[in-house]
Amino acid sequence: MSATSPALGALAVPPHAENFPVASWLCPAHLRPSIAAIYAFARTADDLADEGDSSAETRLTQLACYRDELMQAPSAKGQWPEIFEPLQQVITQKHLPLNLLQDLLSAFEQDVCATRDGLHPNSMTTLLDYCQRSANPVGRLLLHLYGLHDALALQRSDAICSALQLINFWQDLSEDIPRGRFYLPEDLVKLNPMEDVMKHLTRHALELMQQGAPLVHQVPGRAGWELRLVVQGGLRILEKVQALGPQALHCRPRLRAWDAPFMLWRAAWM
Repeated sequence: MSATSPALGALAVPPHAENFPVASWLCPAHLRPSIAAIYAFARTADDLADEGDSSAETRLTQLACYRDELMQAPSAKGQWPEIFEPLQQVITQKHLPLNLLQDLLSAFEQDVCATRDGLHPNSMTTLLDYCQRSANPVGRLLLHLYGLHDALALQRSDAICSALQLINFWQDLSEDIPRGRFYLPEDLVKLNPMEDVMKHLTRHALELMQQGAPLVHQVPGRAGWELRLVVQGGLRILEKVQALGPQALHCRPRLRAWDAPFMLWRAAWM
């Protein structure tokens, strides 16, 4: 998976299995169609940017067409009516900020160009700028649906989403690097042993998650419990990455069935 934020998680739609489920039975029933529409938008864009053997130019052209359809009224003549017809309903009914959806597409386009040109993030600042467009919009869209708009909630949401995106990167190193996707900050890699690099990166992600975690007490009802599990899923994966250390470059940690009791216990005590 490239730019799609793990904060969106999986809607139990194979073959895309994620570690951070969001739109599950814990989400308010009346919001599930809206979350599913946003997920389908991001998932399809991710596929355009990442799946198959298309050239970078073809991917960028398709993403440009995808952006055009986002900005237009849905039409049966469009390439993706199954995506944009339900999404347009959500945009109209829930007044979704279009700039957040555009930011997601910007991150996908950046991913394509970076892979094509062999570009790597030169610092954590560069990587967090990417997270600001690839991950943070997802949390803000969900908060918009939940009716939370205050600055503190948005700040905490950004911290959680950036942490989840970074954890996703460190989890997927063994798969991304062979595909030409290199998210390790160059300034750290050049100056430090890989063991120290991984310690720094995992500690940074943990601190971000801890900054955002109090958001679980602001999100109401079942959605707040869903967020608790999202946070704990991310933290559990992070623990596995920390345990692997440099071996994370060669082995991808996963959540297993036996991780669920730990996550549920920790979620209950947040």
